[in-house]
Amino acid sequence: MAEHKQFVVIGLGSFGGALAERLGENGCRVTGMDQSKERVESLKDVLYEAVIGDARDRDSIAHLPVATAHAVVISMGEDITQSLLATLHARDLGAKQVVVKGVTDEHARILKSLGVNRVIFPEEEIARQLADQMTWPNVLDFLPIDPEYSFVEVASPDFWAGKTMQELDLRRKHNIWIVGVKDALTGKLQMFPGGDYRLSADQVLLVVGKQVDVNKLSDFR
Repeated sequence: MAEHKQFVVIGLGSFGGALAERLGENGCRVTGMDQSKERVESLKDVLYEAVIGDARDRDSIAHLPVATAHAVVISMGEDITQSLLATLHARDLGAKQVVVKGVTDEHARILKSLGVNRVIFPEEEIARQLADQMTWPNVLDFLPIDPEYSFVEVASPDFWAGKTMQELDLRRKHNIWIVGVKDALTGKLQMFPGGDYRLSADQVLLVVGKQVDVNKLSDFR
């Protein structure tokens, strides 16, 4: 349950602040820390705990619940040194999972060598997601699983209505797997539809496949 999850967000700038706020709205307990009093003050109503502190100082991070948190997120803007020090301290203090906002490829490589679980580049990820949505308007959501495979939520083409999974034969014809079908109006979800499952209008398909094959979904109109 989200309400039982605890997160530490170090750095409450545009990305870190938005993340901390959303986690709080989702019912999570969020401890946020930043050097800026103004940033901390602006989020104190949504944070479980608001702390003013210097991420370069190990003692400051030691006072945060990094060892018990579900994850520690570090977002230090363009200050690579501060980001690396905060990451080093979080790892040394027993953080279970560390997610860090990357600045450069070199920064990401160093972070990986420190044992970071995930390095994110928010602007690039949002840009790719927006580009995919603009390229394939029938693709509602897009989640890369690894460099080769992706999980996609796609609106079922109108001309598939009335056809069964067996008739469409998507696995053989397009090398993609339909793992779920959701009714767009009621939200009812049918997982792992069998070959005799018949599609109807206004449905959303949950699709898994290789990136190269998923990209061809743009032709399903």
